[in-house]
Amino acid sequence: MTATLDATPVERWSVPFHRLYRAELRWIFRRPRTLIVLGLLALIPVIIGIGLTIAANNDAQPGGGGGNDSLLTSAAGNALVPPLATLGVTLNLMLPLITAMSAGDALAGESSVGTLRGLLLAPVSRGRLLMMKALGVATFTLAAALLMAVVAMATGLVINGTGSLFTLSGNTLSVVDAMGRVALAAAWVTLQLWAVAAIALAISACTEHPMLVVVSILAGVVVSSVLLLLSAVDWLHPFLLPQSWTAIADILRDPIPADQLGEGAIRAACYVVIGLSLAYARLSTKDG
Repeated sequence: MTATLDATPVERWSVPFHRLYRAELRWIFRRPRTLIVLGLLALIPVIIGIGLTIAANNDAQPGGGGGNDSLLTSAAGNALVPPLATLGVTLNLMLPLITAMSAGDALAGESSVGTLRGLLLAPVSRGRLLMMKALGVATFTLAAALLMAVVAMATGLVINGTGSLFTLSGNTLSVVDAMGRVALAAAWVTLQLWAVAAIALAISACTEHPMLVVVSILAGVVVSSVLLLLSAVDWLHPFLLPQSWTAIADILRDPIPADQLGEGAIRAACYVVIGLSLAYARLSTKDG
């Protein structure tokens, strides 16, 4: 008696995307380096708030420095300004730096230790793998921006009280309205960081050295900031990502002007599409 073989085709097993995403988040947020970075980011708004309070007290004395024209200086007596001032200051260097670190670990870091080859050989498409990594970095940047905004908001309320929520136009906001503006600022900053992360992922897909990703992004931010100061290359300014980063101060105005904020959001979205497209083009031909 001969045994009959089952000719039914076996479906290829596929890992559910939500399991991949949860695994990626566990890998990101369980690393001691990630927790240390988030802890340091939470300290920045507190240090800024205390420093501005001390500076304001010194300015009130004879011989004080004076000068309250900058956004950071005006945060001393306004509980609404510290979250936006903190996000605006760190957006120029600190937040892109940690975004590049996360994106570098996502692909280049795993490639350097050999774990990326196992992911590429697993029953997961290259597109899903890139989306998993991109969403992991995006979640980390969102958590970083929200953490800084919440801590800065709490610091401002503790130092200045709930009656000091003023816009730059002189209007007083309720706590709910102020929280809405802070949430808008955090979302806008997160979108800018997603643009940085997309470019960083494209670089990370092309190298096995995470520090190269960090250095490249850092150099790009510095060079872009310098180019924005040169009127001779003003034709290049609309294509530079940091062009609209100072527009975060517009959220403090009443009504909120949407031209610079909208332009910055569109520019960041274009960077996200370009960066992820380049990353997928490289990852789809990568064998390890």
